[in-house]
Amino acid sequence: METLIAHPANKEQLNALKAFMKALKVDFKVEKSPYNPEFVKKILDGREAVKNGKGVKIATEDLWK
Repeated sequence: METLIAHPANKEQLNALKAFMKALKVDFKVEKSPYNPEFVKKILDGREAVKNGKGVKIATEDLWK
C-alpha cells in the first residue's frame, strides 16, 4: 500500500478530508506539528518579507566582522 499525505489549506478542508476518510472506513492518524505556531508564523512572515524586498542583506564576507 501507499501512504498519502494531504495538506489542507484551512479547517474546512481538514474537516472534509476527515469526514471523507471516515465514510470510506480508511484508517488515518492525526499528527500535530512539533513547532510552536507563533514561531512558524514568524518564519513565514520573514520569508514573505524577503520576497517583497524587505529585510537586511548581509554579505557572507561580513558575517564574522
